[in-house]
Amino acid sequence: MAEAKKKNIFSRIVSFFRACIGEIKKISWPTMSATTKNFGIVVLVIVVATLLIFALDMGLFKLLSLFMETGTTVLDTAGELATEVAP
Repeated sequence: MAEAKKKNIFSRIVSFFRACIGEIKKISWPTMSATTKNFGIVVLVIVVATLLIFALDMGLFKLLSLFMETGTTVLDTAGELATEVAP
């Protein structure tokens, strides 16, 4: 039995691009209304997540301020001891 002869490189490239075009034709693209709806959902989720993270940050900041004693020392931006905090 004779072995099948390999196609040359150019015919393989052409058949690859024909297969790609055939697959692209099978794609089901979303409608404009579906795209707009999905965009709105993404923006809404981002806003809700931002508000939740902001609320958590502020809540933890308030909780931390409850535990800080009055008159404690504070470090400045260089990490050196600064003046005492007055109530």
